[in-house]
Amino acid sequence: MTQPVAAVAVPAFALAWWLGAYLVGRDPGRAVLWRAAGALWAYATGIVAWMISPGSSVAELLFCVPALLWAGVATSLLPQEAPERQVAERGWAGSLVIFLAPAVLLPGVGKLIALAPLAGGLALLQRYRQRVRPKHLPTALLAAAALYVVGLVAVLAPIDLGAPELVLATMGVDLVLLGFLVAVQDAVEAGERLLPDLRRSLVAAVVAVLLCGGPAAVTMLATPGLTAVIVLQFVLVGVVLSAVGAAAPLRALLDRLAFLQNGRLRRDRAALLLAADALPRRRERHRMIAMDEPEFRRLTLRALEDYSDLGRLLRNPLVDLPTVDRRLQARDPGLTDQPLIRAAELRAVLSEQVERLKPAGVPGTSQEWRFYNALHYCSVLGVRPYERVPQTDGMDLDGRRIIDWFRRRVRRESLDQWKVQGAELVSARLWQELLSTDPRWLTRSAPLPEATRGTNGRQVL
Repeated sequence: MTQPVAAVAVPAFALAWWLGAYLVGRDPGRAVLWRAAGALWAYATGIVAWMISPGSSVAELLFCVPALLWAGVATSLLPQEAPERQVAERGWAGSLVIFLAPAVLLPGVGKLIALAPLAGGLALLQRYRQRVRPKHLPTALLAAAALYVVGLVAVLAPIDLGAPELVLATMGVDLVLLGFLVAVQDAVEAGERLLPDLRRSLVAAVVAVLLCGGPAAVTMLATPGLTAVIVLQFVLVGVVLSAVGAAAPLRALLDRLAFLQNGRLRRDRAALLLAADALPRRRERHRMIAMDEPEFRRLTLRALEDYSDLGRLLRNPLVDLPTVDRRLQARDPGLTDQPLIRAAELRAVLSEQVERLKPAGVPGTSQEWRFYNALHYCSVLGVRPYERVPQTDGMDLDGRRIIDWFRRRVRRESLDQWKVQGAELVSARLWQELLSTDPRWLTRSAPLPEATRGTNGRQVL
């Protein structure tokens, strides 16, 4: 391995691997982040394979894998209400096998068949570009993906665009840009800030590369041709940067292992770490007044989805609701400056709003109960009715009966729509309360949504 090759390979591998770990660490529960991270990790692994055997079929195949994964990213970014979304998601899973197999078998340019799902996913995303947040995301994704495709064609086809290592580095830059765009979308969707948290992780990654990547490159240069040494050095760099990028989940895992017998210490540290990790991602309070009703509705829906996750609630801008301030001020003025208590109070506000949806009389499964049942059992209590064995421990007979009714009589799509409609009712009431109690919001009046109609205006089961 020559010095120029090492100078390109190690930073390209390190940057791609770190960003993949960072995306997963932002929110391990989001599939779109795992897909974007998988694309970056496939590229990084392809760099290692290329360093061991330049132009090998394994390396070429690994450089094609990001295209398949980015097709999945594109389908995940489609609006929830898009009728093609569910079909596209299922189709993407099948396309991984359908298009990966020919890419394995075909030589050289034939591997470009892996680009077909990416083209379809981006075309579908462009169709709904007016409903994607942020609004310029589809165009930016299309431009970055096009540059990546050009680089991939240069690697697989007999086209001379300069040193292969520089072409590979350019492909890495395109994939990093794509990963950054997904991080932007995740932050916008969650109502969070991105740059402070990203900057902190990037600084740590740069320090790690200088301390670990530099010696690794020197070691590979000192032992040319030894495959085991090359692989071990890249593995070392990957492990270190995984710890940097996914620092928060890793710390939580280590605490669970280290303080297994000390539950109180584990809970106290978990609370402190939640607050520390959330602070760089929280919006400034003064931006709350700039929020419009559609964004308020979207954040309310997200808060109800994240009801059982205090860390996510802590990063939700709704923790700065004036009603949260008033409730905490009435208890103790000093509580308003404590983020975890604010998140817990937001949870209490949401729970009370869900209770207001509860009809009078005996709990049942009639039409008037559907919004309350959907939010109370699936959001507040966190029950997942369609699991093989739903967690109903401690639930009364009425609750067990309703969960069984969900499983037997209600389609998953209908239940999801009920939750969205119920969240719209909760959001509308909170919005009206905001308008009536804070004079800064008086110009933002809006009617309550119909209780029995979906966002498309049609009756639902």
